[in-house]
Amino acid sequence: MPAIALVGATGRMGRAVVCAADEYPQAHITGASASAHSRHLGKDIGVLAGRPALGVAVASEFALALKGADVAIDFALADGVEERARMISTAGCAWVLGSTGLSARQREAIDLASTRIAVIASPNMSLAVQLLMRLVDAAARALPPEFDIEIHESHHRDKVDAPSGTARRLGEIAAAARGIAPGDPAGSIRSASTGPRTPDTIGFSVARGGDLVGEHRVVFAGLGEQLVLEHRAADRMAFARGALSAALWLSGRPAGRYEMSDVGSGKQ
Repeated sequence: MPAIALVGATGRMGRAVVCAADEYPQAHITGASASAHSRHLGKDIGVLAGRPALGVAVASEFALALKGADVAIDFALADGVEERARMISTAGCAWVLGSTGLSARQREAIDLASTRIAVIASPNMSLAVQLLMRLVDAAARALPPEFDIEIHESHHRDKVDAPSGTARRLGEIAAAARGIAPGDPAGSIRSASTGPRTPDTIGFSVARGGDLVGEHRVVFAGLGEQLVLEHRAADRMAFARGALSAALWLSGRPAGRYEMSDVGSGKQ
């Protein structure tokens, strides 16, 4: 029964993981942390998630939350990823990271951590999204370059990064399959004066509003036909279940960088 430290425990995803843990009797949340500025410090994570008390209080001391943990599930903001990488590596527990909007320097810190501990870092913990990524790769390879690629994503009004980490990853996959440079997704967002489309580019469009959980649609637009690949998340429980599945799968594995697709495939 792996002991799990929950990082970013008071956010939307942290609470969803607590709720989803009811479905995973083999998972045991033993620690929880949040920002030192959180108004929920000291509160029980079960109560915060609308569940019975779990006897685990939210702490601002990250090291305290990690004590005795076999794996950390981390949905905290990207700020502080480098320090968390160092501390989790020192603690020696595996790391499931769902933070998005990572910089090159933060990705380097994650890679360095993976030389000491087992790591899964994914912008999307949904197992179905992992299949979407494989389908996008297959379609980009199979269809001729005359099929333009457009990526559309929608999220709630409070999401900070745009395009989303998932949309960026879908763009990277499509670009690699086409043998083109991925470019800067932020610079590929459609605006009023972009002019005619240029070859070998991938377009992005972004919507933010209400409490949309997450929608991603990849369009391969040819002349007279389109192929549309789409994933819609109805609630955050799909991501929480994926994170817990990843944590159970990752716990006890040797150091290295693993993928969410490894979890979904049942890879041993």
